[in-house]
Amino acid sequence: MRNPEPMQGVQQQWYEKRRGVFPRQIDGTFRRLKWAIMVITLGIYYVTPWLRWNRGPYAPDQAVLIDLANRRFYMFSIEIWPQEFYFVAGLLIMAGIGLFLVTSAVGRAWCGYACPQTVWTDLFQHVDRLVDGDRNAQIRLQNAPWSGSKLARRLFKWSIYLVISFWTGGAWIMYFADAPTLVREFWSGTADPVAYGAVAVLTGTTFWLGGFMREQVCIYMCPWPRIQTAMLDEKSLIVTYKDWRGEPRASVKAAQKQPAAAFGDCIDCNQCVAVCPTGIDIREGAQVGCITCALCIDACDRVMGQVGRPRGLIDYATLEDAAREKAGNPPTPHWKLIWHPRTLVYLGLWSAIGCALLFALGTRTHIDLAVQKDRNPPYMVLSDGKVRNAWTVKLKNMENRPRPMVVALKGLPGAVMWTDAMSQQDAARSVHATVAADAILPLRIYVAAPAGTGEQSFALILKATDREGGGDLEKARFDAPNEGEQGQ
Repeated sequence: MRNPEPMQGVQQQWYEKRRGVFPRQIDGTFRRLKWAIMVITLGIYYVTPWLRWNRGPYAPDQAVLIDLANRRFYMFSIEIWPQEFYFVAGLLIMAGIGLFLVTSAVGRAWCGYACPQTVWTDLFQHVDRLVDGDRNAQIRLQNAPWSGSKLARRLFKWSIYLVISFWTGGAWIMYFADAPTLVREFWSGTADPVAYGAVAVLTGTTFWLGGFMREQVCIYMCPWPRIQTAMLDEKSLIVTYKDWRGEPRASVKAAQKQPAAAFGDCIDCNQCVAVCPTGIDIREGAQVGCITCALCIDACDRVMGQVGRPRGLIDYATLEDAAREKAGNPPTPHWKLIWHPRTLVYLGLWSAIGCALLFALGTRTHIDLAVQKDRNPPYMVLSDGKVRNAWTVKLKNMENRPRPMVVALKGLPGAVMWTDAMSQQDAARSVHATVAADAILPLRIYVAAPAGTGEQSFALILKATDREGGGDLEKARFDAPNEGEQGQ
């Protein structure tokens, strides 16, 4: 089919022009909950890099540190090494399942309360109210022509945006280096160029996404709303407009003029739209733009109280419970609606992974032995007929203090061992070494067995000789000439 020709003189618009969203200030249960979560999350983000944790003289004292240079991750008393990345993977899986759990139980509550885009957008909207006033004042200023006063107000507000954005980028890089040291180096101009680049990028993205794009990120850019929408079903607790109770709409005056008419409880005040941070009308049904912040519930409950009608015209409800309530049954308490089979499955998976990580963390050893055999040559026959093999072993100390260790042979009768730092005359069944704090000590180990020794398996045993003890064992294979080669 051919596309219809555009009308002459009419410019064809492919995309709708963005309409500004100016949420009205509201007070209520969910607004206070958003305040609390915003203060807690921002406090954790900005304050955490400055917390100290004593790990002794051989480890950094920053409580939470991603030490990329030394390939370590510190979180209070926990230290994660590169080979223990499964802990990080487990935490990421728990985070993903946690999002599924929250979505199954209370819809898009993550988007409405704790998502970084939501938190910083909410913060910037409070800056808007501080500088420009509430909704009506913001709309008047937006529609007013540019003047010196409007320009000064805009520059002042954008300056606050920029300061918040700069703090955001600056706090992020402090997770990757000692915070006090990095701050001194940053302001003295001696910090790594990567630090300046990271701060610039994060400052720019926070300024633009939180200050100007706002709801467009949630509606158009973020993939998570689409994923969440696919996960919702008739048992999911979401913000719902009870149309059977609210329709048909009429103002209070219209209802008073026609008392016999069957008007609903909705007085069409549009307060639910005015407070919405994404500018949607919840009365039109479930939408991808609804982030389940529940501010429309606060606004509607307030209006219902003012006109003497029962609260809950807009409320958290499941589609199943909404159908029961529409049929005249009393609503089910919210805490009962949360516990349905899918939520329990997600909770079980989340808990199982968490318990497995805790068990692995509690039972992991703090010393480790890695053994690598020389392949070329696999063995050497010494002048006295003894057969020698060589290995590179790595002694790993995951404690924040030096530890004395011993590597010993298990099996391989008559064999002795020595290192590059020893004389072959001092060879014995074991060698001693002290491994520095939080470090790996590579050793070159030679094992010589009596003439006539054949190929066989044995083991290298690592033991810590301090009070704490602990150890590890690695199996190895001793290579030797076969009988025909020995006879030659």
